[in-house]
Amino acid sequence: MRKVVIQMDKSKVIAAYRRGFLTVRECGQILGIEERQLHSLLLQEENKQPFTPPARRSGS
Repeated sequence: MRKVVIQMDKSKVIAAYRRGFLTVRECGQILGIEERQLHSLLLQEENKQPFTPPARRSGS
């Protein structure tokens, strides 16, 4: 029997948890981390600044 591994974007999993679609335990299981590691990861995600690309110059 083959084991199927599906990777998910961690930010999408965390967003689903924050919206109430997942429990803390489910979120940790999907990400493959323990609950205390998840709490640390959640704090890191909160402190991240959203990426904003530099403005493009138009014209000459």
